[in-house]
Amino acid sequence: MCLLLAIFVLLGPRAVIFFWWLLEPQRWALTFQSAFIPVLGILFLPWTTIMYVIVFPGGIEGLDWLWLGIGLTVDIASYSSSAWGNRSSGTPGTFGQYDGDVAP
Repeated sequence: MCLLLAIFVLLGPRAVIFFWWLLEPQRWALTFQSAFIPVLGILFLPWTTIMYVIVFPGGIEGLDWLWLGIGLTVDIASYSSSAWGNRSSGTPGTFGQYDGDVAP
């Protein structure tokens, strides 16, 4: 079980969503009435989509909003960390160019 969890962590949330949908399609059908919203969620907000599927069956109330907020925060953090890591990969003179370690 620990190995399976480690594989899912390494593959990312989209792999978790795919395998979870294969194992429990009824839960996904109960959560989403059409395929449009989950496809958008898988593409743009995968962690929020996972949290939504976890908390939806009992209805969203109380601390469920906290879990959805955590999922959204993780999604935003993953996108912003990618942007921060690529901040110096532009061509010289472009916006975001880091000039701190340039040798003369």
